[in-house]
Amino acid sequence: MGQESPFKSTRDESLTVIDNRTGKQYKVPIAHNAIPATSFKSIRAPSGPNDRPEDESERGLRVSDRGFLNTAVVQSSITYIDGDNGILRYRGYPIEQLASQSSFLDCAYLLIYGSLPTHVQLSNFEREVLTHGVNACRRRSAFAYLGSYYSEANPSLQGQALYTNGAKGDVAALRNMDKQIYRLIGKATTLAAMAYRVRQGREFVVPPTGMSYAESGQWADTACRFLFQLDHSSHSDAFPTTSTSCGVAYKPHPVLARALDILFILHADHEMNASSTTVLQTGSSLPDPYSAIAAGCASLYGPLHGGANEAVIRMLVSIESPENVPEFLAAVKRREKVLSGFGHRVYKTSDPRSFIIRKVADEVFAVYVLELFHSAARVPIPLLKTAMALHDAALKDDYFVSRKLAPNVDFWRCGVSLRMPGFPMDFFPVLFVVPRVVGWLAHWRQMMLSPEGVKIWRPRQIYVGPPERTYVPVEERQAVEGTGKEASVVAHSGITKRRRLVEEGNVVKSRL
Repeated sequence: MGQESPFKSTRDESLTVIDNRTGKQYKVPIAHNAIPATSFKSIRAPSGPNDRPEDESERGLRVSDRGFLNTAVVQSSITYIDGDNGILRYRGYPIEQLASQSSFLDCAYLLIYGSLPTHVQLSNFEREVLTHGVNACRRRSAFAYLGSYYSEANPSLQGQALYTNGAKGDVAALRNMDKQIYRLIGKATTLAAMAYRVRQGREFVVPPTGMSYAESGQWADTACRFLFQLDHSSHSDAFPTTSTSCGVAYKPHPVLARALDILFILHADHEMNASSTTVLQTGSSLPDPYSAIAAGCASLYGPLHGGANEAVIRMLVSIESPENVPEFLAAVKRREKVLSGFGHRVYKTSDPRSFIIRKVADEVFAVYVLELFHSAARVPIPLLKTAMALHDAALKDDYFVSRKLAPNVDFWRCGVSLRMPGFPMDFFPVLFVVPRVVGWLAHWRQMMLSPEGVKIWRPRQIYVGPPERTYVPVEERQAVEGTGKEASVVAHSGITKRRRLVEEGNVVKSRL
C-alpha cells in the first residue's frame, strides 16, 4: 500500500490531427499535457480560394492565442497555480503555510534557489541583501549603484555568456548572478523608501544597521526595516540606539510590520503574469537584469495589472457606507456600475491570497481600534466596514457566485491592508513591485540556467493589413480621414504657442 506500481499503464501520449484541407494526418507529441506549437509548422496546404498570400499557407500553420490565454511559454518549477480550486504554491509549499510560518526573505530564498534555507543559509542571504540595501542609500550616487554601471553586471561589457555560463556549472557565473540578485533585492525597499520621502520633501533615511532582519528570535522582518525608512521623523530616531523626543527609540508597530511582511510574501510571485512575462521577454535578449526588472516595473504599474488597486479604492469611496452596498450591487447587475476587485483571470473560484489578507486586515483594524481610537465606533475608516459589507454580500448573491466573481487579492490588499495604514493610492504599485522583484529574479535566474540555453522570444503575428501596394507621390494622394485614421491635432502649452509665433514668422498686432 502506498507504493507506486512498477507497471504503469501505457498509452499513446500524442494528438492526432487531420487537416481537412488536404486529408493528411499528423501526429503531435504530448508532454506534461502540452503540445509543442512548432509541430504545427509541418501542417502545410496549398493556398485556397479564401487565402491571401500573406497567410503563408504553404509555410505551415501558426497558433493564434490573443493574450496568451492558453499558451505556455516556459517550463518552470517555481510557482504552481490551480485557478479552478484556488491553489497557490511556491516550490510546492502552500501559500497559506508560508504566510503563517515564513518571512519574506525566507520565501525569497525559496523562490530563487528552490528550497527552504537553513539558519546559516538564511543568515548569509540576509546579510548580503542588507549590505546592498545600505549601499543604495547614498543618495548622491544611488543611480551609480544600478547594475548597468558595473562591468561585471553588464553583458554588453562582459559578453553574452556572463550569466548563461552558470548553466554549465561555472561557479564564477553563478556567484556573479547571485551578486546582482542581492543588489536588486537589497535596493528595492531602499529605493522605494527614497521615492516616497523625496516626493514629500523629507530627508532620506539610512537603513537602520541596529535593526537586524531577525530580532528577538522572530522571523526576518524586511517590512519592519522598510517601514522604518518610510516613517522616521527626525535624525535622532534614525538610529535605534538613540532615543526620540518621546524618550524611546523609533520602531514600527510589530503588527503593521508583520502585516506588510505577509503582503510581501503573498505578492513575491504569481507565475507567468504580465510583468513576469515582460521580464523574461526582455531578459531573453540577454541584457543586464536591471534593465529586465525595469521593464517589469513598467508592465506592473499599468491599470490592468498592479494599477488595478486604485479602482477598488475609488469604488469603495463612491459607495460611502455599508448601507449603500445593496443598491450598489443592484446597479452592478443593471450594468450601471463596475464591480472592481472581484474575479480573476486565473482563479475561477476564489483567490487563496484574499482570505489571508482578510485576516491581516482584521488584525490591522484591531490595532487602530485598540491603540489609536480605543473604540471601533471612533475609527474614522468607513472604507473597511464598506469593504467587509460588500465582500459578504457579494459572496451570498447567486448572481456573482454563478459568474465566479469572488473577491480577489486586489480587493483586500488595496481596499484595506494598504489604505488603512495611510499609504497614498499612487504608491500602491510601488508596494507591489518591492516583493515582486523576487519573483522576477527567480524566473530570470531560471531562464539563464536553462540547460537548453536561452532562446530569444520572437512571437509570430497574423498579418491582416493591405496586400502589396504601389507607392503614390504626395501630390497624387487622396486624403484618408476619420477618427483614428489620421494624426490628431493636440493642444499645446503657452511656451509652444509663443515659440511658433517666432519660428513661423507670424506678426500679431496688438489691439491695445
